[in-house]
Amino acid sequence: MPKLKTNRGAAKRFRTTGSGKIVRQKAYHSHILTKKSPKRKRNLRQDGLIAAADTKRVRRLIPFK
Repeated sequence: MPKLKTNRGAAKRFRTTGSGKIVRQKAYHSHILTKKSPKRKRNLRQDGLIAAADTKRVRRLIPFK
């Protein structure tokens, strides 16, 4: 069986917590920020967890992370 390779694009987007959950950055915080409220922009800075349905797929992309 060949070696497992980490998907480098996914490795830059996701990281694993100590308890094994997968963390992601929230979208919509890169441009057109003037119309967004300060509260909304502040909440977009925080990390989010990936959906439970996507966990298996993302774990396959980042097996060693």
